Amino acid sequence: MTSRVQHTTFDCADVWAVATFWRELTGYGDDPADPNVPGDTELLLVPPGGGPGLLFASVPEGKTVKNRLHMCMTPLERTRDEEVAHLLTVGATVVSDQRTEDGAGWVVMGDPEGNEFCVLRSDAERGLSA
Repeated sequence: MTSRVQHTTFDCADVWAVATFWRELTGYGDDPADPNVPGDTELLLVPPGGGPGLLFASVPEGKTVKNRLHMCMTPLERTRDEEVAHLLTVGATVVSDQRTEDGAGWVVMGDPEGNEFCVLRSDAERGLSA
């Protein structure tokens, strides 16, 4: 028997701030049957076409070490560098810049609470059709 991913969970101190950041990054929205409100201790974001969601759960302890699991994000409407610049304006930080002189590579970023994710080159930058 197999299983499917229902959602990926982020432990957070401020679920509203972290969920708002990931909403901006992914374009995911509220579950129409259970909209998010400030003050909730758990917030769920769902993708527009269905699929696994992102759940943000309040926990008392802060992040202390490197993530053992992270998401790799491919920009849909911007280049990698444009996306990195945009994310810096909405609360992300650069953890490690792995871009290379030939234009390849990625940028490891942290969300407002330090949860790590990578920003890869867009499909267009990699010569792939959208």
